[in-house]
Amino acid sequence: MAEIRLQNVGKRWGSFVGVDNFDLTIADKEFLVLLGPSGCGKTTTMRMIAGLEEATEGDILIDGQRVNDMEPKDRDVAMVFQSYALYPNMNVYENIRFPLKVRGIDPKTHDEKVRRASAMVELDDFLHRKPAELSGGQRQRVALARAIVREPNVFLMDEPLSNLDAKLRVSTRAQIKNLSHELAVTTIYVTHDQIEAMTLADRVVVMKKGVVQQVGSPTEIYDSPANTFVASFIGNPAMNLMDGQVQGGTFRAKNVEISGLNAPDGPLTLGFRAEDASIAAPGEGQINAPIYTMELLGDATMISVRVGGALVSVKADKTFRAEIGQTVSIAVPQGICHLFDGQTGARIGG
Repeated sequence: MAEIRLQNVGKRWGSFVGVDNFDLTIADKEFLVLLGPSGCGKTTTMRMIAGLEEATEGDILIDGQRVNDMEPKDRDVAMVFQSYALYPNMNVYENIRFPLKVRGIDPKTHDEKVRRASAMVELDDFLHRKPAELSGGQRQRVALARAIVREPNVFLMDEPLSNLDAKLRVSTRAQIKNLSHELAVTTIYVTHDQIEAMTLADRVVVMKKGVVQQVGSPTEIYDSPANTFVASFIGNPAMNLMDGQVQGGTFRAKNVEISGLNAPDGPLTLGFRAEDASIAAPGEGQINAPIYTMELLGDATMISVRVGGALVSVKADKTFRAEIGQTVSIAVPQGICHLFDGQTGARIGG
C-alpha cells in the first residue's frame, strides 16, 4: 500500500497558475476526494501524481520515494478515466487483461486475476462482449476492473461517474464505495459533484482556482465550512448566505433580524442550512418575506424567499402548502447560524 505526500506542489503555464502550493499527506488506504468546480486544479493535481503532468515546483512522494522524475509506468498507480479509455477491438476479458500483458505478469495467473476483478464489479456475464455492446455503466465497470486487476499501490479516479445517468451514478457510486472498503487501497478521486464527495470520502479537499480552501472529513466540511465558497459549494441545497450588518449582536438585512450573535459590529455574511430552519407562526420568525418559489420534494416542501439579492431556502413539512407571494415567517435560531467575514468570506469563530 502507499502513503502519498505532496509538498508545496505547484503547476504553472507561463503566468497562469493551475495549482498553487498544494501541501498534503494522504494516508495509506485513505479515500481522498478532490472537489471543486471546473478549472479549480483538481484534475491537474491528480495528473501530477500519475506523472501525466510535470510539477513546476514541489515534491511528490509515494511511500517516501520522490517520484517527480519517474515515468508514469514506474509509479505503480492505476487510473480510471472519465472517458473509460477502453480498446474497442478487444472484448471485456482482454480489456481487463491488457495491463497484465503490458507489465509482463506471468500468463498462468492472468485468468484467475481477470475473473476475480470482473466478479468484483459484476461483469462475469459480459466478458465476451466488445465495449460497443455495453451500456455506459458497464463500460465504466470494465475500466474499474482493469484498474483493479493490476493490484496497484494507488488508485486515481478522474470523474468516473460524470458520463452516467442519475440512476447509474447512484448504483456505481455504491459499487466504488464497497470496492474501496474491500480493496483497502489508497484512492484519490476527482469530482465536481459534492454528493459523491460526501458519500465516498474519508477526507475531502475543496479547491478553488488552484488553491486549497479546506481539508477535512465530509462532516467537518458540511458542519463547519472554512469560508463562504465552501459553504456555497457543499450541501443540496447549498447553505443559505445573507449579507447584512451586525450591531450589538443583532444581524439585520431586508426582512431579517436575528439577535444573540457573538460577532463584532459591521458588515457580515450570515449562513444557515435549509434543514436547520423551520416555518414559524406568522410574524414570529426571524425572516418574514413573500414566498418566491415552492418545490414539492416528496419527503419535504422546499420554500424559497428573497433576502436582498439572495434566495433563502427552508425545508418545511411535506404537507405544507402556500401560494407564491404569500408572506411566510421562518425561524432561524441563533444556534444554527454560521458567521463569515463580510469582506474576506472567512469563517468567524468555531
